[in-house]
Parts: sequence; structure tokens; C-alpha cells
Amino acid sequence: MFAVPEQRQQGRFHSLAITHAVMTAGEASMVVALADSFFFDVDLDAARSRLLAFLLVGFAPFLMVNAKLGPMIDRLRGGRRAMVIGLSLARVAVQVGMIFTANGLALFPFVFAALVLQKTYAVTKQAIVPSVVRDTSDLVEANSKLGRIATLTGAAAVIPAAAIQQVLGTGATLFYGAVFFVAAAFLATRLPQARSSQSASESQLEVGEKSSDVHVGWIAMTVLRFAQGFTLFQVALWFRATAAPQVWLAAAVGLGALAPFVGNTVGPWLRRRTNVEKMLAVSLAVPAVAAGGAAFIGGYAMGVLLSILVNLSGSIGRLAFESIVQRDGSERSRAATFAWFETRFQFGWVAGAAVPILIEMSGVVGISYLAAVLLAASISYVAGARPFSSGQMLTTH
Repeated sequence: MFAVPEQRQQGRFHSLAITHAVMTAGEASMVVALADSFFFDVDLDAARSRLLAFLLVGFAPFLMVNAKLGPMIDRLRGGRRAMVIGLSLARVAVQVGMIFTANGLALFPFVFAALVLQKTYAVTKQAIVPSVVRDTSDLVEANSKLGRIATLTGAAAVIPAAAIQQVLGTGATLFYGAVFFVAAAFLATRLPQARSSQSASESQLEVGEKSSDVHVGWIAMTVLRFAQGFTLFQVALWFRATAAPQVWLAAAVGLGALAPFVGNTVGPWLRRRTNVEKMLAVSLAVPAVAAGGAAFIGGYAMGVLLSILVNLSGSIGRLAFESIVQRDGSERSRAATFAWFETRFQFGWVAGAAVPILIEMSGVVGISYLAAVLLAASISYVAGARPFSSGQMLTTH
């Protein structure tokens, strides 16, 4: 348990929130600048081998973050604040490199570097959160606010970025994004400082000893990430295979992408009424029921609804799991711990996405398979999590 005086806590959280908003704006601008490049333009009619290659490229940065960068974040002199400053400045250098290579194969190393830096920042941010809240009961609220900030600032940054892209081109849009990263480096100087010499393996051992909820929780979160990857590709390939009107695919992808914002809004409301373990259980049960209903009823509308509910539940589950780790995990090596989990979550997403790519399934068969996986995960989690297996009724605090 930890506690930070309220006024100091508010100042620390405000510093993190502003820094995170600016970093997110830079990320969104980069995506707009590279939206037309063949690296990100994955055509669902392309060969399945191309889609698999895309998944592997997207997963590779997590291996680096888990193996090297997570432990380094905790041991770095100057702490996690220094890491955010360094990451912001590194993003500036990468953006400049992209400006000069945007139309050639030399762009690939810079894109890969950007992905590594992006994932490293995400892990660092998660490790900082417990040091900017008053106590553990505020973790879900803090994670939720940061999630909503990311959605809103990302959307706000996209509008001028798209205009710049249209009028001035990719180079100008990348420069626009670099300005945000420069600002983030300056703002990060106000973040709290924390570091440790503890190793990643020690961190994982300590977390496991302190909370069995972490163990069953990360398995549950991996299944949720599996469901998100599976649903995205299964619904998209199903709609394409049956020549569904483009509006249905646009609705599934677009509304599915907006669902996490709703989840980040609903999450704190749920937390005030129950504990984080039960929030995670609900996050598994809701898409399981939705998938069963979608398989029974059928139709494109149910595919869209499933996309929304899977991503909504995934965001709520993530809030719950992050709070469990931030509550029970070791402060001294929290970044290494999050890197370890994030790698497994991304592997779950890639594995889920690979299933409909490798195995062609009809809409009903694919969704029925998803319902079975989520139902099994729900039962397993309820059987293993502390509030359920011990008959304990934990308080909301």
C-alpha cells in the first residue's frame, strides 16, 4: 500500500496526464503521415502470408521491450522520468529520419524503431502511475483518465495532421509530430523519479508470491487480447468473403476502435461498485455471452456488435489488470513486470489474429469458436481468482 498527499498527488498526475497527451498527439500524427505507406496499408484481399508477416513485424518490438528495455527502465540513473525524456528525444530523431526516407525501403528501420519506442513508453507510463495517485483505490480512475486523454488528444491531433498531409505532404506531417515529441521531453522534466536495481526475474517472482490474482489475471488478459485480435480479422475476413457492403466493415472497425473510450469511461463507475478482480471477470463474461448470441442470431449487425463489446470489455479488463499489478507488484521493478506482461498480451493478440488467417471459417463457426474460448476462460478465472475461489467478498476498496 502506498499513499501520496492529495495536493502533491494532483500535481504529479497532472504532469503525467499532460505529458501523455502530448506523446499521444505525436503518435497520432505519425500514423497519419504513414497511413498511405505499404507498411501500414494491409489489404485484407492480400495473400494470407502477407498478413502473417504483418503480424510478426508488429509483435517483434515487444520482444525487445521485454528482454532488454523493461529491466533497463527500472535501473536507469534518473529513473522513469529520465526514460520518458530520452524516449521523447529519440522519437524526434526517428521522425527526422522518416522525413528523409518516407518514400523508400530505408523507412522500415525507422518505423521499427518508432514501434519499439512506442511500446517502451507505454510500459514506462504504466510503471509511473502508482507514484502519482493517492492510494490503490485510485488506480482504476487514474488509468481510465489516461486512456480517455489518449483517445481525445489523438483524435484532436489527427485533424490538423490530416490537413497538413493533404496540403504539404508526409514530410511536413512528420515534422508536425516531431514538435509534439519535443514538447513532451520538456514536460517530462516534471514527472516523479523512481528506479531500482532489482532484476526482472526477481520482479516476476515477487509479484507471483504477493498475489495469485496477478497470475490468473494475466492469463485472463491474454485471452481477452486473443479475442480482440481474433474478432478483428475474423469479422473483416467474414465480411469480405460474403461481399458485405463496405459500411458494415467500416462500422465494425470504426466503432470497435471507439469502444475503448467508452470502456475507459465506464471502468471507474464499475470500480466504485465492485473490486478489480470482479471487473476482470465481467470483462470475460460479457463478450462470451455476446459471441454466443451473435453465433445464434447471425447477421452482419451482430458481427459489428461483437466487435464493439469485445473491445469495450478488453479496455475494462485492462484497467482492472493494470490496477492489480500496480497494487500488488513491486515498485522497484514495475516497468520490467509490465514489459513481461505486455509481451504476452501482444502474443495473445497475434495468436488470435493468426487463427482466422490460417483457418478459413464461416462467420457462425468462427464466432462459436470464440464463444467457447471466452466461456472456458471465464470459468477458469472465476475458479482461480481469490475473491471467488476463497468465497471472499472483497470490499470495493
